[in-house]
Amino acid sequence: MSKGWESKSVEEQQAEAATPKLSTSEVTPEARRDEADRKRRLQSLEMQRERVLSERTSSPHRRSALELALATIERELEQLGWSIKL
Repeated sequence: MSKGWESKSVEEQQAEAATPKLSTSEVTPEARRDEADRKRRLQSLEMQRERVLSERTSSPHRRSALELALATIERELEQLGWSIKL
């Protein structure tokens, strides 16, 4: 197993441990659905962020557009409670 996958698993475990747990009887189907939607949105935004960060360009206009896109993505991620993983 590569080190990147291993560390990602540890990060996920730490995130799960940090979130408060509710008993199954306290979690409504709507709450589960909302949490699943939130996780999908987070994953989508994280992938978009990685794609933007991986792009290289010498065009100042393109670079400016990428910086704006990155700022927008990171703002949305922060609103969803995401923090930068280093």
